[in-house]
This record gives sequence, C-alpha cells and structure tokens, in this order.
Amino acid sequence: MAIAAGFLADVGGCGGGASSVSTQPPPASPIKHVVVIFQENRTPDNLFQDAVLISRGADIQSYGVDSQGNKIPLTPTTLGTYYDLGHGHGAFLAMYDNGKMDGADKVSVTCNPKAPPPCPPPNPWFQYVDANDAAPYFQLAETYTFGDRMFQTNQGPSFPAHQFIISGTSIAGVNSSSYVAENPFNPPGGPNAFLSAGCTASPEERVALVDPSGSESQEIYPCVDHPTLTDLFNTANISWRYYAPSAGIIWNAPTAIQHMCVPNAPPPNGTACTGSDWTEHVVLPSTQVLTDIANGQLATVSWVIPAGQASDHAGGNNGSGPSWVASVVNAIGGSKYWSDTAIIITWDDWGGWYDHVSPSGPNGPGVISSYEYGFRVPLIVVSPYAKPAYISHQVNDFGSTLKFIEQTFGLSTVAPGATPAYADATNATGDLSDCFDYKQTPLMFQTIAAPLDAKHFLEDRSPPTDPDDD
Repeated sequence: MAIAAGFLADVGGCGGGASSVSTQPPPASPIKHVVVIFQENRTPDNLFQDAVLISRGADIQSYGVDSQGNKIPLTPTTLGTYYDLGHGHGAFLAMYDNGKMDGADKVSVTCNPKAPPPCPPPNPWFQYVDANDAAPYFQLAETYTFGDRMFQTNQGPSFPAHQFIISGTSIAGVNSSSYVAENPFNPPGGPNAFLSAGCTASPEERVALVDPSGSESQEIYPCVDHPTLTDLFNTANISWRYYAPSAGIIWNAPTAIQHMCVPNAPPPNGTACTGSDWTEHVVLPSTQVLTDIANGQLATVSWVIPAGQASDHAGGNNGSGPSWVASVVNAIGGSKYWSDTAIIITWDDWGGWYDHVSPSGPNGPGVISSYEYGFRVPLIVVSPYAKPAYISHQVNDFGSTLKFIEQTFGLSTVAPGATPAYADATNATGDLSDCFDYKQTPLMFQTIAAPLDAKHFLEDRSPPTDPDDD
C-alpha cells in the first residue's frame, strides 16, 4: 500500500480541542521532553483500590454488577494471575451492554495450562490488585496527578490501541472509514500471530476491520498506512524514540504502519522493517531507555513499551510492572531531565476487568462510532509541573496525549480534516491541561520505592516475553 501523497500535515499552530478567547496568553510550557509509558490491560477499579486516592475524590468503586443484576464485591488478587480475560471488541460490547456496564461476567476467561486449581477463581472479572503489589503505582498516583477519566480511545485490544497512541487512529488507510479492530490471527497451525504481526507478518495472517455499521466481516493483511504523530516530528526535526521489547509484535506499533516499517519486500512478503523511522527511531529492547537517560541521550518524545514480564498483562506478567515503571521514572527524576519532562503513564486497554464508569455516561466522552470510545484506563502524570496530590476529572483519551504533545511543541494535528477524525482532532476529550500547573513552584523529585530497580532490569538477561493476548 503506497502512502497517500500529501497526507503529511504542515507544522503550524496548536491542534486538537476547542479554542477559547482569553485576554491573557497561557504561560509558556516549560516542558521540553515527554515520555509516554504504555502498560497493559487494567482499569481504575481493578488497579487503584487506593484509600488515599479515594479519600481525595477519585472515582473508584469497590463492587461490580453482573448480568443478573447482582452486586459483586471486588476481591483482592495478585498482579500476576494464572488467567486472562477477553478484551477484544466483542468483549467490550458484552461488558458495555449498551451503557449498563453489567456484562463483565459474559467475557471469556482463559486459564494458563499450569494454573493451580481453582482456575478461574469465583467471579474472576470482579477482582482488584492487592495494594502491596501495586505500591509503586500508588506512590506515583498519590504524589503527582491521578486521572480518573482517562478512556481508551478504541473498543478493543492491544494491536489497534498501540496504533492509537502514536497516531490517534487505527484506520485501515487514509481513504478508509474502517478501523483495525482486533488482534491479528492466523489459520489453525499457523505462526504465532502475536509474534509476527504487522508488515512483517506471515502472508496468511489477517486482522478484522470494523466498519461504521459495526460489522467485522472484512479481514485484511495487518499492514496499514495512515499519518502518525512521528511524521510531524520528522518534518519539524523533533527527536523521538519508540522503545519496544522486540520487533514484529502486536505491541510494536511502527511494525504495522507501512511507511514507518518499509518492509524489505512488498506486503505480504516482507520479513524485516527497513525504513528510517524504524532503523533510526525504534529501539530494542525497551531497557535501552534507562541507558539513554543515564547517558544524556533522551529524545524529545519517547514511547516506552514493556516486555511481557513487566507489562501488567493478566496471565502473562511476573509482577514486576510497577518496579519497571518506577525504574524509568526514577531514572528521569535523578537526571538532568527532571526539570523539563512530563511523564504520562497509562494502560493500553481495560483487559476485561470490571470498571463501573460507562464511556457513554455523564462522566464519559460518549460512544461516537462503532469503535470509539472504550472503557477507562488509569492515568498518572509525573512532572515538576504536575499538580501534586491531585485528582483530575478531565475526560481524556489516548488522543489527549497527542494533543498535549502537539500543543507543547507547536504542531498541527496529525491529519487535519480527515474523516473520520483522528482522536487528536476531536472535542470529545481534553488535552491533559488539567494535570499541569506551569505557574507552580517546580516539584522536587521524590524517589519511588520499588522492590526492583533499574540495575535489575539492565542486568536481567532473560529474553523478553512477548504478548500472549486474547
């Protein structure tokens, strides 16, 4: 698929969100670096049963409602579980139930082959992560800004969500109205689709699209092309890096976007990415971000994608996710970059866990299409200019992160005038502005306590486990 001529946006004024008339110009942003840490598969109700946050007004509920109308108390579990919950588009529709938020118990559950009995446990959807396992996250959220109105833009799993976080869309092409909706798949007996995804996938691999009517009857090879935020960076000479655990996986967005990957043979026959975006900006493995910070080589904008062990993904993590995130934050906090950096920590989808806030309710962005918006995911904003000990109720989504970056560096939206609009060009959600106060005295960094430190991750020679998604 050739990239459409002329789709790159001109660099200009701020994009995304409605403007307002003011006699006083907003304070100039002191932010010179943005780091987006993208974890896996959690909701606020599941991951942040934190009494401190709740006492400050965070909208966290301690019970759920099942499809029979029963009120089910959420019960504690470890961050690393022996089972995973469905979180594809169909699982979203089941749990959402036209806004009733009572269908979580209709979501599929998959147990690991070596899971001890009983697996799954009773009411596996209605569980929350024990505070001891989530302690570094709690400290981050209590010290800086926690957002309880961050919504996943898309109503599906990781593969499309990772496209949304770098471009504001998973649209199949610049002239398409259908979104990549699910994770890719192969025929039975084929290669692992989660490990050979995107423009270097095996030729028989396919991914479902969802059209404006909600139908997923069409399938394509999982290599798409649409504008991305990185295109604007390249035009404006803004440095960027995308740290990922390995190549060709569903959590590595550039591998699925043709003009970023530039496969070494026309799709579906490519086996490696060769484009300058890939060779100059995609960094493997993710732990290199710790070295780059220590060596004074942090790019202006960075995305940090975890290995499976540290991802928080149910059924596939070893509990080290909070330590992994803390190690990146601590590295920045102890470096010259602390004074001008914004760290945005969020999760790529809800993972099938119960959450009580409907995207179409009074506290959500609305359900504006057959694939937008999805359920809440947690948000933590860490910066010397993040509001301290603050709960933000601003409605945000993945596009809000793009808006914040665009406004910080004076860029246009990714695809002005595109139909359907990309997430950074809508007024349905905010721009993270409620999380910052550029007039406040800059916060001194407070080290985040965690069981494992940067040294552990840098010296760990075990291969990164890859996605094992639904």
